[in-house]
Amino acid sequence: MISAASFCGGMLICCIIMTTQVYVTEIAVPEIRGCLSSVLKILSQIGILISFSIGAYLNWYQLALMVAAAPILLFFALFFIPETPSSLLLRGKDQEAEESLQWLRGPEADIRQELATIRTNILASKLFNGDNTGKFKALLSKRMTRPVLITCGLMFFQRFTGANLFNFYAVKMFKKTFRTMNPHGGAIATSVAQLLASCLSGMLIDNVGRLPLLMISGVMMSIALAGFGSYAYYEEVFRNSSDLMQSEPTYDWIPLLCVLTFTIAFSLGISPISSLLIGELFPLEYRSTGSALATSFSHLCGFVNVKTATDFQDYIGLYGLFWMYAGISVLCLLFVVLFVPETKGREIDEMDPKYVESLCINR
Repeated sequence: MISAASFCGGMLICCIIMTTQVYVTEIAVPEIRGCLSSVLKILSQIGILISFSIGAYLNWYQLALMVAAAPILLFFALFFIPETPSSLLLRGKDQEAEESLQWLRGPEADIRQELATIRTNILASKLFNGDNTGKFKALLSKRMTRPVLITCGLMFFQRFTGANLFNFYAVKMFKKTFRTMNPHGGAIATSVAQLLASCLSGMLIDNVGRLPLLMISGVMMSIALAGFGSYAYYEEVFRNSSDLMQSEPTYDWIPLLCVLTFTIAFSLGISPISSLLIGELFPLEYRSTGSALATSFSHLCGFVNVKTATDFQDYIGLYGLFWMYAGISVLCLLFVVLFVPETKGREIDEMDPKYVESLCINR
């Protein structure tokens, strides 16, 4: 029963996360789209921290009953939220689309120009694509290939740079590297750093841009992971000698600093931006298919990473595992520099006044 509930809960949470990111992308203007996307991560982490805090005083079934209030509240809240104007226009519901856009922009806002742009772009997109809008044909479309490769690539690097280990095995790893510090205290410090970095990302993502944050994130993650692996190697070598264990001073602050640096870099760049780009890169008519594909691939990579991490650790040691993650982070940096476009301030297709012109040029 618990396994079935966990499976269903995980599957439904993935659906909510994917849909929420796409919804935010479609309703937000470019100036605040990145910030709103970061808010999703911030609120998610706040919810996790609240669950951890309450869980310290309640048993598991009491906590489960209390947390069940969240999806119930979400269910009723959805009755007061309109569908996105883009989705409504795509399905031919013009009047509902106008009401939705007016509700989103405010009762005094003039939405005529924006609504006309979205309507024109959607009609042009339908004419341009003709009958090639099937789900399977969409995967082979030229307009889908690049977004799929970019988003799935980012999801791969997001999952295989060690972030999941700090979520699932933080205490266990700190026990192997700490000598005097409390491993649980290190895990709590990591969670707080993750939350603060997400807040900072929300302030910077629309001002600095996506690419600079991704590059900074890649560099910092590579250094932090390599440092953690080097310290784990140092500990494994020196802990084999009891004399050195007694004579050597403790350097517990080094692995803690490495983990905090990695957490800040991860939450500042690749974590929020990889999700944001899912909504920004896919054209409207393929956005549901592309988002589902990228999100599914992300969670598949997360599952493989968590299941294989302990096996890799047994074969190459904790230090080898994190050196491998550091190498993957370097590859992530190269991938970002070579393939990921900057989307700061860019309209999504259906809101871009120059979208029809670009379709004619590409044709």
